[in-house]
Amino acid sequence: MARLLTIIPSLNAAASLGRVFDALAEGERIGLSAGWLVADAGSSDRTQDLARRVGAHIVTGACGRGAQLAAGAEAAARLTSADDWYLFLHADTRPRPGWSHAVGRFMDSQDNRAGYFTFALDDGGHRARRLERAVAARCRLFGLPYGDQGLLISRRLYEALGGYKPWPLFEDVDLVRRIGRRRLQPLGIAAETSAERFLVEGYTRRSARNLTLLARYYMGASPQKLAEAYRK
Repeated sequence: MARLLTIIPSLNAAASLGRVFDALAEGERIGLSAGWLVADAGSSDRTQDLARRVGAHIVTGACGRGAQLAAGAEAAARLTSADDWYLFLHADTRPRPGWSHAVGRFMDSQDNRAGYFTFALDDGGHRARRLERAVAARCRLFGLPYGDQGLLISRRLYEALGGYKPWPLFEDVDLVRRIGRRRLQPLGIAAETSAERFLVEGYTRRSARNLTLLARYYMGASPQKLAEAYRK
């Protein structure tokens, strides 16, 4: 029976990581989970302590989300069999109750496709609902889920595609483009992401900046230059 290893890139994520582990425990209760692996970029808070407390594997050294995801998957290959699956999940994103059954059904029925969660924010305001609808339209029309929607993919398919590139930005877009729209499928259940950055920067401003960076990416700008612009 195929099992699921969840890979979480982290950096000073103690404020959110505990709730993510609580949500992921559902997979352990039904025997789906093969464990959790945290790819940490040198956190100075309690991130690694939290990971150890719940028995998660920890990989350190890589910096930048793309490099962390790649390092996490490399370590995951030593912990799993060829028939197992990976769930890549951000440290501030937690699947909603019932996720493990949706994921289990997908793993049983698909062998050459990847799945993603419906985008949701932990903000009750109308701006969050509007952004959620926009993301749903993007996924429906362009087959372009981002990393904050998670990525469920078999180890075989992940390795056949060459995995994540160690990019500082748009590593998620790069991989889903290689997966291809026809091999991407919604899981039919949401994962809730922290809205903190949208609340701090403003929904309109952050969304516009993200769209601008995405347009520059499609026009051929390097991920390194885009990451510099993102940080500014």
